[in-house]
Amino acid sequence: MSHTAFIFPGQGAQFVGMGKELADTFASARAVFDEVDEALGENFSQLIWEGSEDDLKLTANTQPALMAVSLAAVRALETEFGVKISTGKYVAGHSLGEYSALAAVGALSVGDAAKLLRFRGEAMQKAVPAGEGAMAALLGATLEQAEAACEASGGVCEIANDNAPGQVVLSGAKAAVEAAAEWSKANGIKKAVLLPVSAPFHCSLMQPAADAMEGALADVAMGAPSIPVFANVTAAPTSDPSEIRKLLVEQVTARVRWRESVEKMASEGITLMAECGAGKVLTVMNRRTVKDLKGVALGTPADLESFASEQNQA
Repeated sequence: MSHTAFIFPGQGAQFVGMGKELADTFASARAVFDEVDEALGENFSQLIWEGSEDDLKLTANTQPALMAVSLAAVRALETEFGVKISTGKYVAGHSLGEYSALAAVGALSVGDAAKLLRFRGEAMQKAVPAGEGAMAALLGATLEQAEAACEASGGVCEIANDNAPGQVVLSGAKAAVEAAAEWSKANGIKKAVLLPVSAPFHCSLMQPAADAMEGALADVAMGAPSIPVFANVTAAPTSDPSEIRKLLVEQVTARVRWRESVEKMASEGITLMAECGAGKVLTVMNRRTVKDLKGVALGTPADLESFASEQNQA
């Protein structure tokens, strides 16, 4: 399985009820949700499975919730089917998914990942008053066009996510992001869509949240991952706990270099990316980046069973 990378979704993949089938089917998956409930000191699983969409969409809930579902899938894959994540070559996660990836390879405990993500969500929410920030997706834009849109915005507007060819996300002050979106429409970019987000993630306005995360991460035990983690900030692999800690702080304000990460992993021999957790947002995105890259989503008991039987035959 050295040609496999295990990848972990970020914000936007969540839905009410995610992970329930895993927890109902596998005791090992259920145990992950119990760990998260205990770490957060509340019946958080109930919010994930039966709560309102509005509650789940709150950043401070979305982030630990997606991690819980990802780790439930990982734990079930390892415990019930004997497929170890460490037999892959790399792990990577999109934004908050990087914490899921680190927990999956033993660099962070599940409880610490849950607490850090709850704190991260709250810190990001507090960094910019509601309504003052915005994000916009530029569809069909090159990176150069997106940079030109930022320059034309007349304010704080930066590239937050380089997700896939033709899918770049801008983030910053509301007026500047809106101006960049207007400029984009007038300058041949297919579509500019303002995103329904509660804060302008991955831009310099998030510096207060980065400072807060530096303090939170300093107090957490960070081990060496069992296999290297491809970091969002560098689009390169690392196994060094002190570097991982530093990059997680930088990640709050820095661009998510997902397209580059996928291209580099493919160039280093990755032929299959297995997306652990809710939905298949990354799997769909990655196809646009590297056409012949195989992708599989591991979010349900049936997904895990079919993946495990393929791995065991290989």
